[in-house]
Amino acid sequence: MTTIQDSIPEAGPAEALPSGATLLQIGLVAAGLVIAFGLVPSLASDYWLSSIIIPTVVMGLAGISLNLLQGYAGLVSLGSAAFMAVGAFSAYNLILRVPGLPLPAVLLLAGLIAAVVGVFFGLPALRIKGFYLAASTLGAQFFFPWLFTNYPWFSNNSQSLTISAPRLEFLGYDLQSPLGRYLLVATVTALLIGLAFLVVRSRLGREWMAIRDMETAASVLGIRVARRKLQAYAVSSFFLGITGVLWGFAYLGTADAHTYNLDKSFQILFIVLIGGTATIFGNFLGAAFIVLTPILLDHVVLAANIAYLSDQGAITNLQRVIFGAIIIFILIKEPDGLSAWIRRGVGALRARLGR
Repeated sequence: MTTIQDSIPEAGPAEALPSGATLLQIGLVAAGLVIAFGLVPSLASDYWLSSIIIPTVVMGLAGISLNLLQGYAGLVSLGSAAFMAVGAFSAYNLILRVPGLPLPAVLLLAGLIAAVVGVFFGLPALRIKGFYLAASTLGAQFFFPWLFTNYPWFSNNSQSLTISAPRLEFLGYDLQSPLGRYLLVATVTALLIGLAFLVVRSRLGREWMAIRDMETAASVLGIRVARRKLQAYAVSSFFLGITGVLWGFAYLGTADAHTYNLDKSFQILFIVLIGGTATIFGNFLGAAFIVLTPILLDHVVLAANIAYLSDQGAITNLQRVIFGAIIIFILIKEPDGLSAWIRRGVGALRARLGR
């Protein structure tokens, strides 16, 4: 007899692994850790760490946060940056008003506060879906900038309404340098990637995917759909809250409510679409595209000496055109994103080498 447990899918199509791939997966994870904590700290300059690698890693983590909600649970949100803002302002006030609180506790509590807020704004998901759900989550993106701007208490009554990164240290180690901030970002990201894998491989993750694939059938199978949807918003917002702390403290150094604006939410959405839904590491492909494309365009303009594109506004518009064109191309030709494209290429290469 088929049980409810047996009826729940084990993994989404984008994360399916071939048989015997466990050792390969472990090897890839080990290689990634060696690169992240061995090669990058020893080879990358301060400029690369501060201006390229840190924002790429943090935005990749933001993509994972949204992908847990959108790719695995099949829900939508256009307020990702708002939950990042909640995390950043929460961490700032925790450090300011609770002296002696260690940095890991600050990150954890900021994530939990963002998770509670995410559950509240996820309540409409119990009644509506699709476009209307996206519009309702968009409310968070307008509410929190208004809140943090009109109530200076959140920014310690600063005249500029900005929050500045406190001194970053842990167990006596100073994390203010580019290398220190990178190690902080890399460590937190590695831990959250591990947590994300545990979640999507757990019963919770399988039930999210069952709801995503067919909500009515999932309900018939006994899955508590309402609870699982709220848990999806909680987990996603938890990740986003910590991501907001890293973006404001480890990358920018200072931030205000408008740092986490609607454009940032759309950037995170682009990361998911470009990297691929229902994938973990594909988000870093999308993040690399988002971070590196403006830099590449600047170098192309300088190298080609294109006078009519020397205006920054024209370059920005060109970037948006490229983003839009790539997203349209992916939606038409490659709905699973760059990660699926790479997987197929690797599979074809392995098949050819195996002949």
